[in-house]
Amino acid sequence: MPRAIISPSVLASDFGQLTAECKRMIKGGAEWLHMDVMDGHFVPNITMGAPVLACVAKGVPGIFMDCHMMVSQPEKWVDDIADAGGSLYCFHLEATSDPLAIIDHIHQRNMKAGVAISPDTPSSAITDEIGNAADMLLVMTVYPGRGGQKFIERCVPKVAELRARFPDKDIEVDGGVGPKTIDVCADAGSNVIVAGTAIFGAPEPEKVISLLKSTVENAQAKAASK
Repeated sequence: MPRAIISPSVLASDFGQLTAECKRMIKGGAEWLHMDVMDGHFVPNITMGAPVLACVAKGVPGIFMDCHMMVSQPEKWVDDIADAGGSLYCFHLEATSDPLAIIDHIHQRNMKAGVAISPDTPSSAITDEIGNAADMLLVMTVYPGRGGQKFIERCVPKVAELRARFPDKDIEVDGGVGPKTIDVCADAGSNVIVAGTAIFGAPEPEKVISLLKSTVENAQAKAASK
């Protein structure tokens, strides 16, 4: 089972202090920072793009930017995100007809490749070939496009289905995840946890990061002992 990783979603941060917010999260125990890139086409919202990511990479040396690309034509932005310092490029399966070519391109640019599915997309849409080629699979537990939404519990079985098929793969959950919803995600087999409001809105973010991580580790230990 891959190790527990917490990836705070900067969508919930103060964008006016973006590099300081990222440093605050890393100091609090976050390994990755989840960067939501939205284009106003694939989703109705517009957030940030490669120029902002490049500034963050410059301001926070060594940062692991987990770039969630909620964009149409994800193949168009691979080079820009790589040049900006992206570490992982996660695109939506719903946005492309040739995911394997995009995964190859991502790998050629020395980034990890992630494949995301929205709440209405079944886990079976991720074929064995796609799942094996990708480094990470993302199960959205809200509809992509804005932060602060309520967790959709019917998405959780997809995590368990993917974990059964890909025991050694990073499986990420994103959307409405926090101390109240982490248990079902961890028990289903997710090891990469995205949380925005639950972490950035907490008086002591490091305690929330620690709780999320320990919950995943405890669930993994329990699964291993069965």
